[in-house]
Amino acid sequence: MDFELSTEQAMFREVVRRFVDEQIRPVAREWEHAGRYPAEIIEAMKDLGFFGITVPEAFGGMGADTVSMALLFEEISRGWMGIAGTIGSHSLSCRMIAEHGTTDQKDRWLPALATGQVRTGIALTEPDAGSDLQGIKTRAVRQGDHYLVHGTKTWITNARHAGMLPVLVKTDPEVVPAHRGMSVLLVEADTDGFSVGRDLGKLGYRGTESCEVFLDGCRVPAANLLGDEEGVGLKQVLSGLETGRVNVAARSVGIAQEALDQALAYAKGRQAFGRPIAEFQAIQLKLADMATEVQAARLLTYYAASRIDAGGRADREAGMAKLYASEAALRASLESMRIHGGYGYSTELDIERLYRDAPLMAIGEGTNDIQKLVIARSLLAED
Repeated sequence: MDFELSTEQAMFREVVRRFVDEQIRPVAREWEHAGRYPAEIIEAMKDLGFFGITVPEAFGGMGADTVSMALLFEEISRGWMGIAGTIGSHSLSCRMIAEHGTTDQKDRWLPALATGQVRTGIALTEPDAGSDLQGIKTRAVRQGDHYLVHGTKTWITNARHAGMLPVLVKTDPEVVPAHRGMSVLLVEADTDGFSVGRDLGKLGYRGTESCEVFLDGCRVPAANLLGDEEGVGLKQVLSGLETGRVNVAARSVGIAQEALDQALAYAKGRQAFGRPIAEFQAIQLKLADMATEVQAARLLTYYAASRIDAGGRADREAGMAKLYASEAALRASLESMRIHGGYGYSTELDIERLYRDAPLMAIGEGTNDIQKLVIARSLLAED
């Protein structure tokens, strides 16, 4: 087993790390507290091709492997996790279109998505349906060569800046089981009846917006039915969420690593009772636990990514990575705050932002309790 990054992956990580150090870190704290949208950073990411990380080279993207995708989100999240959100659901959507879209849909959307000229996200969650996607109420009725769509989505990342959103709908609400009546429609933002509501207030995950989206009689061309096939929408979404969970796991690793790095630096420099607090056993035990958990989370994440790259199912591995890494991020951010003492609670340092960003990792892309069920069912299904 090879636990080392390839030369190309290591070089890519260095490019991303340099970008984060030069363009994200210097402004992250000020812009996050000011609620400033990171337009300049997003333009720089377009120039670097980050919006095309999951778009095949044939359509102008990087066509990168999943391990490289994980490296991208880990490094950006070390600088400012909210920035990772601007390309997170975008990358998931691009992968869905690349894997399930028709030739015409790929030709139409992927080149513009690869450059970031057109941005996207994914509209799944509803006010009364989060983890239980089969409970969505958004309805799409076929009328000739169009679908008439009614419904509401919420917590939609990139909603205000998306040119198009894949929307999970019910095309047959009566069929049993419910997933057989679910489809994905690619809804353009300038469609009559499509509107973006308020930005939802959040504890953390700032830098990108999370909004309500309303579909009030939207007429969506039937040609925008993903894959030109009804009834397979949930299957298409779940295949994307498998990669999305690696994405969230990688972001969690970035948060946890940054919490550890800042704790180490502070412990070496902070003096108490005439010596650095890093010399006290109580601090050393915390640092050792944090470092071990960060590395374990990283290896789980890279392994899940490599399983996807190998072409096999990785729902169990992705679930394990997301579960463990997000819990590690929660623990690391809290322990780093404790090591910093009162300074960790101050808005003048980055620790409090890590502490606010970490909880979303345990919620997004399926809560951690859902991940445990996915893992358990996978284990029980084995012969």
